[in-house]
Amino acid sequence: MKNVILAQNAGFCYGVKRAVDISLNTKNKYGRKIYTLGPLIHNNDVVKFLKEKGVYPIEYEDIDSLDENDVVIIRSHGVSKNILNDLESKGLIVVDATCPYVKAIHNKVQMYHGLGYQIVIVGDENHPEVIGINGWCDDDAFITKGEKYIPNFSKKVCIVSQTTEKYEIFKNIASKLIDNCSETLVFNTICSATGIRQKSAYELSKKVQVMIVIGGKHSSNTTKLYEICKSNCSRTIHIESAKEIPEEIIFSNNIVNIGVTAGASTPDWIIKEVILKMNNENTQMNEQLKFMEENDVKIYVGKVIKGEIISLTENEAYVNLGYKSDGLLPRNEVTKDENTVLTDIFNIGDVVEAKVINVKNSDGNVVLSKIEIDREKAYVELEDAFKEKRVIKVLIKQVIKGGLLASYKSIRVFIPASHIDLHHVANMEDYLGKELEVVVIEYLVERRKTKIIASRKEILRSEKEKMECETWKSLEKGAVVEGVVRRITNFGAFVEINGVDGLLHISEISWGKVVKVEDELEIGQKINVYILDIDKENKKLSLSIRKLKEDPWTNVDEKYPIGNVVLGKVVRFASFGAFVELEPGIDGLIHISQIAHKRINKPEEVLKIGELVKAKILDVNKENKKISLSIKALEEI
Repeated sequence: MKNVILAQNAGFCYGVKRAVDISLNTKNKYGRKIYTLGPLIHNNDVVKFLKEKGVYPIEYEDIDSLDENDVVIIRSHGVSKNILNDLESKGLIVVDATCPYVKAIHNKVQMYHGLGYQIVIVGDENHPEVIGINGWCDDDAFITKGEKYIPNFSKKVCIVSQTTEKYEIFKNIASKLIDNCSETLVFNTICSATGIRQKSAYELSKKVQVMIVIGGKHSSNTTKLYEICKSNCSRTIHIESAKEIPEEIIFSNNIVNIGVTAGASTPDWIIKEVILKMNNENTQMNEQLKFMEENDVKIYVGKVIKGEIISLTENEAYVNLGYKSDGLLPRNEVTKDENTVLTDIFNIGDVVEAKVINVKNSDGNVVLSKIEIDREKAYVELEDAFKEKRVIKVLIKQVIKGGLLASYKSIRVFIPASHIDLHHVANMEDYLGKELEVVVIEYLVERRKTKIIASRKEILRSEKEKMECETWKSLEKGAVVEGVVRRITNFGAFVEINGVDGLLHISEISWGKVVKVEDELEIGQKINVYILDIDKENKKLSLSIRKLKEDPWTNVDEKYPIGNVVLGKVVRFASFGAFVELEPGIDGLIHISQIAHKRINKPEEVLKIGELVKAKILDVNKENKKISLSIKALEEI
């Protein structure tokens, strides 16, 4: 019994599959005969199949025979810039099915050629892909596979490769150029699908007696597969279809293990025909066919699917879904950050999970979205956070009527103005672009209505209560602590000490007389205060700044000896005289009879508030806190 083993990666690559799908979709779109510039792929059976569907190959030399508005498809190999411009100038409808891998090479060589680099292409100079690449740098590239002399270029060099080239050849040539050129840019543009296919074929060919390589005789990537397999298995054959399989392989009892691989231009049906022809009764072979059928997965909008990234640019990732079409994952379905590119997020070979949002776009691809997967997960996380009263972080995006609009992993979350802080927020714009911790206080997600409301106030309140509890335990009468002025009233200020508010009465702000609290303190100011009294049971706290300073009356008799002259400021009037501030907390009285030698009815007839006056100290009463002054005693009659 024969054991027929199909290589893990075989058959249509992304670019070829895409080109075939585009051709069939274009034919359906226009409903008339259309053309491909050259055979769409290097496989006679596929070319024949396309002809039956109304898609015909035409050579560039025969383009003049077409009419205006005829449809011409550029095959996956791509063409030069001049040919593309020529087709469009003739009024033809051009549909570009160039493989994105190849198109990326076009962009690179065009840009670096324009920057003065010598372009070097590693590949077959007669291959249509290489000819097309050369056409994007004015046909000025140096093309080599290593067989000819590689010069030492006098200017800077940019190296690219044919997508189906062997890596060892590319690496060898690039190394020589790096050693011999002053400035070298190297871009490994070998298609990852090519490398994966070659690796799986290489590994399989070491384990079998016979290796069958299926693909067009003119196919570059199939020829390379044949060479790779031949290096391990001497009985390696290259065929285009099942009818070319030698009978000795089919009927020989000595041949048990047979490996099968296929080039990028080989469709599934040809691979199946080859396997079927080996032995229709073979159980192992039927398992291979079953594997191929099972991997022809069902795709529908909303399906969550996993696949391997096989092609990657800054803006697009192509994912192998095991389906007749590959998945397209655009950058805007991965991230909303305009400064982030996909090559910063993914690598070729990464397995991604995404949701199908379009079964087939205009290019025949399945369009995928990772954002939709992330959004669903985020909804679950928000619902769990709501149920568990768990804290989450949100990013403030916008100020709207009544509050803030925030984002949690792209989901809108509303924070009412009354839930932003413990106190009224005067300017909500200050929160824009900031990340805040919140709790979800309302969660409603239905088909027609979604409402997710969060609160920061709840967290702050909980934190404040916890802090208050700890603070009340630590506060003691007579202690000096630091606080922050939170509110100002006409009778004093409220000072917060680690979440606890205490009253600083206006009389305790200074030893001097305070008329307006605002003249002494401001909101947000940090101050040291003395705890005058504490009532932990009723949560009342009395504070003082005055207590932190020495009572100015303590040594008043030493500071203001009787009989001396002192300078002070007139601060207020009474019917019986004027009060003069000698220092904060110490006022002296100039009796009306001591203001002037002449008789006056009111102090303000002679003095003004704020005026600096000199007076003689007549008496100092430390116990009653009184100082008597006289201006008259200093004036000559």
